Amino acid sequence: MRTFFAGRDLGPLVIILMFLILLPFSLPRIALSDEVQYYAYLRSFYFDRDLNFYNEYQHFAEIGLKNDDPAVSNALLRSDDANPNPVTGKLRNVAPIGSALLWAPGFVVADLWVQIANAGGAAIPRDGYSQPYIVAVCLMSALYSLLGLLLTYRLARIYTGQLPALIATIAVFLSTPLVFYTYLAMAWSHANGFFLFTLFLTIWMRGREGNLGLSDGQRHWSVWLALGVVAGLMVMTREQLGLLLLIPAVEALAAYIGALRRRQWSLLRRLFAGHLLFLAVFVVSITPQLATYWVLNGRIGPSSTVGGKLAFVQLGPLPILVSPRFWDTLIHPAHGALLWSPILFLALAGLAWLFRRDGPLALLLLIGFLGQVYINGAFGTTWHLSGSFGFRRLIECTPIFVLGLSALLAWLQPRLGWKPLVVGAALFVAWNVGLIAQWTFVRTELRRGLIWDDMLWYQLQVPLQILSRLGDILFNRCRLTTNC
Repeated sequence: MRTFFAGRDLGPLVIILMFLILLPFSLPRIALSDEVQYYAYLRSFYFDRDLNFYNEYQHFAEIGLKNDDPAVSNALLRSDDANPNPVTGKLRNVAPIGSALLWAPGFVVADLWVQIANAGGAAIPRDGYSQPYIVAVCLMSALYSLLGLLLTYRLARIYTGQLPALIATIAVFLSTPLVFYTYLAMAWSHANGFFLFTLFLTIWMRGREGNLGLSDGQRHWSVWLALGVVAGLMVMTREQLGLLLLIPAVEALAAYIGALRRRQWSLLRRLFAGHLLFLAVFVVSITPQLATYWVLNGRIGPSSTVGGKLAFVQLGPLPILVSPRFWDTLIHPAHGALLWSPILFLALAGLAWLFRRDGPLALLLLIGFLGQVYINGAFGTTWHLSGSFGFRRLIECTPIFVLGLSALLAWLQPRLGWKPLVVGAALFVAWNVGLIAQWTFVRTELRRGLIWDDMLWYQLQVPLQILSRLGDILFNRCRLTTNC
């Protein structure tokens, strides 16, 4: 294996080949209420030039009702105190607009293709609902996932050889919910958010390459400009990703303290100018989201439905966000992220090995990860994500997991060789594939949470179940789900 990789970096090629091999098993569709809300921005603005989502919601609700699934209708069309919004009269949309912005290039290409095809005699509805539009946005999500994997591999290569970085990248991808939200639940925001955070981390770490360890926090103005734009897109794709900005914020705080102690006033001025540029660009970048909030909710803030899910305690005049489900997010028997994806135990433990090489980075990545766990634990009523596959709210932390796991594998490789590492990774992948099969068509009760009774028996039955449904898996995956 070492001889095969010697002198050439084949990691990106292997990742692309893996991605393309799995792509035919994808399921491009929009059916669930979250997917509909992400997509509604793009379709409504492009075709209707407004943010009135009634026709989009009605279209997808009717598809659900035809399949005896009223979920979209109940979630998006049912009236309550906040729907339609009493101030604006607009129907509720709790999704941010970032995914729609990222999907827009594919959507426009699909629309051009429909017009060309219709000019040649085809009769494809040019309405934003027909299959070319749906396929386009789903493939855009898959493409962003691929780009995120390639960037993640590149980050891992800063610290390890090709083989540990490649095994870690592929293992984390196939052993966590990311693979599910790349190929089967394509019209969600997780693949997009994963790409954006990995891109942010890649740009931010440019100032640290060749200077691993404690950084003085300086970046070229162009880096701060790029970071501001990407940070804005991150927050507009998933608002909670804003907590990942703790990574550069803590680095900046340490840099300010160090500069003050050393009385490096010129460094302080350069740091302040760079951070001011970052903040200015970030605010400008999120302006589309703020304007959308105003149009939909009558205020510069998300729907009250979102805020109503978060747990606060009053500390004097200040409401403090608390996280009563912090530990449950990680280790709850039915919903814990570390039980859905056991490879994350090793990935997080691997940060200790990364610490040996780059202590400040390992600590900063851990802070970013804990921020995501904290905000999930603050969702008092929906922290468990029941109904979703796996613990999807931590998908965006994938580069953190890969960096940790690759550091651990780099330490293990000279002691064990590469074969045990590949076998171990394959076992974690098999566990995740088994859960996907159970969740999808073998034991659908798993959609309410992990069921440990007879878990091993069901996991061992998965290969036989896959063989029995191989025709549907290959040629008619709609039979394995709903509203398709």
